[in-house]
Amino acid sequence: MKSMTGYGRGECSQHGFKITVELSSVNRKQSEISVALPRELEVLEAQIRDVINRSIARGRLTARVTLHAAEGQTSARVRLNAPLARAYVRELNRLAKELKLAGPITLDLLARAPGVFETDEELADAEDFWPAVEKALAQALGTLLKMREREGAHLARDLSTRVAIMRKSSAEIQKHAPQVQKRYREQLLQRLKTAGLEAPVADDERLIKEIVYFADRSDITEELTRLQSHFQQFDDCLGSREPVGRTLDFLAQEMNREINTVGSKANDSRISRAVVTLKAELEKFREQAQNVE
Repeated sequence: MKSMTGYGRGECSQHGFKITVELSSVNRKQSEISVALPRELEVLEAQIRDVINRSIARGRLTARVTLHAAEGQTSARVRLNAPLARAYVRELNRLAKELKLAGPITLDLLARAPGVFETDEELADAEDFWPAVEKALAQALGTLLKMREREGAHLARDLSTRVAIMRKSSAEIQKHAPQVQKRYREQLLQRLKTAGLEAPVADDERLIKEIVYFADRSDITEELTRLQSHFQQFDDCLGSREPVGRTLDFLAQEMNREINTVGSKANDSRISRAVVTLKAELEKFREQAQNVE
């Protein structure tokens, strides 16, 4: 079981440059990946996403990749793209003439035009950097996954505690449920006696029908059985190496359905108190399950 939150960082140097990859992830129902790349490495986005998708199944993950000169290296060389500069002058002059604008085209204006000056980062082929990016990304992913696993272990322990309490409350309900029918019969006879009416004999048909109707209406055997099944499915999730967050979300919904039905059928203060405990622990379970990948 893994958490959806974590952080990882990796670095790799190549050809006088250093690649740094930082990954951070937070909770989200679906998988969402955001990649921030320097302009010269933008073509690597699809490859980066593919690598991340093989390791991350759920959560919002942000990847930030930076490229800069490695420590101890000389500053990056700069090359003037003269043909591009001449093209800027030609087109700007044409535009000025069409718009009837006056004023010279200065070197300062050309120097700030995109692509006129190119650095080593821009001159290099982005694919040449992929081995370094891949290595740094693998380091960052390794750290991120270890953090998610550590936090996931804490989540698993907390979720197990919630389920253990719910199991105990469920067992109390199951143990007490058979006594509800017997007490209802005694209360029914007591009400008749209080009202001054003659108490029916044990095999009176009307009394039997009323008790059978009550027993059928208040029977919670099916709900308790399904609740136990959900608890067992949670145990299976604990032993799984696959992402189980969506499964836990589903189990929380189904447990809530069964607990609500038990509560509506209770007709007993002791069972009602146990249902309150079940609901309280289920809410804590649901909140923690939203953190699981």
